[in-house]
Amino acid sequence: MQETFEKQYMPCLEIDEKFGRSEFGIMSNFVWQTDPKRLVFLLSRYKFVSKMLTGCRNALEIGCADAFGTRIVRQAVPEVVATDIDPIFIEDCIRREQKSTWPISYRIHDILSAPVPGSFDGVYSCDVFEHIHPKDEKRFILNIRDSMSQNGIAVIGCPSLESQVYASAGSKAGHVNCKSGEDLQNLWKHYFHTVLLFSMNDEVVHTGFSKLAHYLFIVCTGKKA
Repeated sequence: MQETFEKQYMPCLEIDEKFGRSEFGIMSNFVWQTDPKRLVFLLSRYKFVSKMLTGCRNALEIGCADAFGTRIVRQAVPEVVATDIDPIFIEDCIRREQKSTWPISYRIHDILSAPVPGSFDGVYSCDVFEHIHPKDEKRFILNIRDSMSQNGIAVIGCPSLESQVYASAGSKAGHVNCKSGEDLQNLWKHYFHTVLLFSMNDEVVHTGFSKLAHYLFIVCTGKKA
């Protein structure tokens, strides 16, 4: 093995020799090639989720796509199950997982069809709710709720309604259910006793005026029967 000029960088070569070079996933590669700054926003969202779920025994991700940010949650939660409706993404995740230092379990699952088997202390979903048609949103929420343990936490992130005037054509094609912060919070209050609303602009999460937010997070606890 070669040696670096400064010895403290030798672990970089050791990891490189042991695991090889990590790959982007299908979606993260697209972002890296077309608009790399978006990866900063994506990873910041996953960092927020990881902080909200720290202390959970396990966590479930709904709509992981290529799971590029999922290992940030895995750093905080000992067991993570990542699901997506699209086999192409899950197959790619499993292939790349063979070189991972942060093991994650992957499943193909349609959350509109049923809850995910098991009982999860944390359930999270980033950039999925806006793709759920309003007629299906109740089923989406109930199946998430029924995948959670009794004292579980749900963290949901999605673009705000107000942001859509600036959204790209590709984004708008799949965004069928964007809401204002107030409407999003009030909807989820039908199913949880506590629903906390956060605003996000670029990589910064804050408690500011939600109508000026590009992205929204809600943190839900206390399942209602």
